[in-house]
Amino acid sequence: MNARVVVVGDALIDELRDETGIREFVGGAALNVAVGLTRLGVPTTLVAMVGDDEAGAHIRSYLRDYGVELISSPSPHGSSRAVSTRSPGGEPVYEFNAAAQARALDFGADTRAALAEAGIVAVSCWPFDDIEQTRLLAEALGSGSAALAIDPNPRAGMLKDRSAFVRGFESLAAEAALVKVGEDDAQLLYDEPLDALRTRLVDLGVRAVLATQGSAGATVEAGDVTVTRPISDLPGRIVDTMGAGDAAFAAAVAALGDGGPQGEDAWGAVLERAMDVAAATCRFEGALLRLPESLAEIDLDRIGT
Repeated sequence: MNARVVVVGDALIDELRDETGIREFVGGAALNVAVGLTRLGVPTTLVAMVGDDEAGAHIRSYLRDYGVELISSPSPHGSSRAVSTRSPGGEPVYEFNAAAQARALDFGADTRAALAEAGIVAVSCWPFDDIEQTRLLAEALGSGSAALAIDPNPRAGMLKDRSAFVRGFESLAAEAALVKVGEDDAQLLYDEPLDALRTRLVDLGVRAVLATQGSAGATVEAGDVTVTRPISDLPGRIVDTMGAGDAAFAAAVAALGDGGPQGEDAWGAVLERAMDVAAATCRFEGALLRLPESLAEIDLDRIGT
């Protein structure tokens, strides 16, 4: 199997607003996963729409810094931007600009070749309610033999047709080696509890479902294996939950090579690693995946974020 992972989805600027002011980070769920994979030692290509503007230059520079190859589609509206405020519970609440609302990929020769040659394809924050875009993605995926991982990552501010999104998502998920879902996904897309969605996906044919449950940890169900792990207890306080789910997904995707984990012990180890990197990521502001071993020599209370 080709060792390279191709991540398909979004790249944008996260604009964080709170009582301390405004800060900007390069982000997007798919970009976070792609950068996270390189930080986990996995060669990665990101396929995303990036504008020819100052924000796009920042995105391209950031990806170069972390060794992520970019195959970009042009954006007539410039680069995507998400303005994030915090809910009373501390979770990010997003508003998206016109570029993010109209995101679309150009499935040209470079994109199709990358997907055909990939060992693993990870899809995150895809517009599954765009029927034509989803058809083109499925067609391009059909030309290769990659293991498929999906995090639907729906955003209320970009969801145009919930029923169409569910149909598009499930049409690809049925062939997936791994699907990650969270409590927000279950509520927004299905109006049902996460456990019910996990069962639905297993019945659909998904080979492994990673269900993230916030402060309750996460569960993997893969065939006759079900493992659950709590949130990892690491040094320092939780600063920002943004990117925790992307970090957990990246860690799980990184484990899919060579046929993926087999058995309860192997999946348990994968899930523990996913919880570790998610917890480490929460010790810093922004969505960059952090390695738990990097916390050992840092006094987090002194350096803050």
